[in-house]
Amino acid sequence: MLDASPALPLFLGALLTLFVRGHLRAAVMLAAPLLGAYGVYQLEPGTTTQVVMLGYSLTPVRVDGLAILFAYLFHLAAFIGVLFALHLRDRLQDTTALAYAGSAVGAVFAGDLLTLFIYWELLALTSAGLIFARRNERALAAGIRYLVVQIGSGVLLLAGVILYAQAGQGLAFDHIGLDAPGGWLIFIAFGIKSAFPMLHGWLTDAYPEATATGTVFL
Repeated sequence: MLDASPALPLFLGALLTLFVRGHLRAAVMLAAPLLGAYGVYQLEPGTTTQVVMLGYSLTPVRVDGLAILFAYLFHLAAFIGVLFALHLRDRLQDTTALAYAGSAVGAVFAGDLLTLFIYWELLALTSAGLIFARRNERALAAGIRYLVVQIGSGVLLLAGVILYAQAGQGLAFDHIGLDAPGGWLIFIAFGIKSAFPMLHGWLTDAYPEATATGTVFL
């Protein structure tokens, strides 16, 4: 089952936090990253999960050494973040924090650009929840600006993916050159997401308005 989505334990944990309370909530939040990390341990490098959609071959999961390394790091960060947040009683933060970690894990295992786009937008939505969770006017305004930028970067990514595919390059998430417009749009989208110099204004604007727990996760 984890071959279909190594991020599944984190997403299931995020869903369960909507319905459980007290010690059970704490157990779910701690178990999700631990089970996820164990699932990553069981993955074999070179394993892929493939589906066909609209005539395109998609690879929602591609396991390699680099993806495994980042997945371990994201699960470790999620576990530390959960420990930091256990004293809180805030379902919005609980749910979005685990879903954010799950989106990051899903993204590093993405073997095609369409799957990457889906997790890209999930990262934007879930991370915005960690800003909105502060529940004041400044956080609301900063969160909206943050969403505009992050969703905008996703639109650039999708536009680049479409141009890239139309140029006959397919949807595989492999080497992408800068010799065509599609490659440049994808590069700019990554620049915004990664807060490259001159593209990082959203970070200094939004992250300080997140909750303390949100800052740990972000």
